[in-house]
Amino acid sequence: MAASATTRDIPILVTSPAASSERRVNPSWTISQLKAKLEPITGIAPSLQTLTLRLPDHLDGTAISAKDEGRTEIGAWSFPAYAELHVTSTDPALGTVIPPLSSVPKYEMPVETYSSLPDTVLAFKKTHQIGRFDPHAPELKEKKVTDLWREIEARKIVIGARCILPPSTTRRGTVAYIGLIPEIPGLGPWVGVKLDEPAGKNDGTAGGKRYFHCEPQYGVFVRPERIQVGDWKELGLDDDDNELDEI
Repeated sequence: MAASATTRDIPILVTSPAASSERRVNPSWTISQLKAKLEPITGIAPSLQTLTLRLPDHLDGTAISAKDEGRTEIGAWSFPAYAELHVTSTDPALGTVIPPLSSVPKYEMPVETYSSLPDTVLAFKKTHQIGRFDPHAPELKEKKVTDLWREIEARKIVIGARCILPPSTTRRGTVAYIGLIPEIPGLGPWVGVKLDEPAGKNDGTAGGKRYFHCEPQYGVFVRPERIQVGDWKELGLDDDDNELDEI
């Protein structure tokens, strides 16, 4: 069933044991259509999905189901903006969630140990006077900083501009900060982007210092060459070019 031209999309929060993403739904969709669109987001097959609409004043939630899901439109339920649609599986085997990589312990070699090793990139740079070991490093650093600021101007990167982070066209957001960030290694300015979806790495802070405000995992700092400014609208659940593996 095609979405009515007069029916407006509604922003909601889609959650599951393995994903959380802001999406847009249309009341004219059937339950079957909605489940088909939720499969690549949640990894749960439509036949195994259990949908629960959670509202602030109804903590237990309301089940979204019907005998004929191919004909029943989701507009039969009240979908206020930014309500939570929780998706679970009837298959217990899908309940196991892989822990995030950040929680896995990693070995970190002490700086002193690495500096003393002969066959490393650092030792190679010292021997061949590369990077900060180059006697002309100060002039090169100044040129790099100047080039970065020119890149910002050339790309028309300004606060409030809509942008994408190529090569993806679905990782979209709004420029929220432009400037130096001493807490991040590297010379010159950075661009802080408030993403439309939780596909970032921070909440607008770096090294404990806040540079802009956003929810956790919605912020990211990138170099100017990573930014493409333009009329990039927020994506909905039904957009054809939506790369759902970014979730």
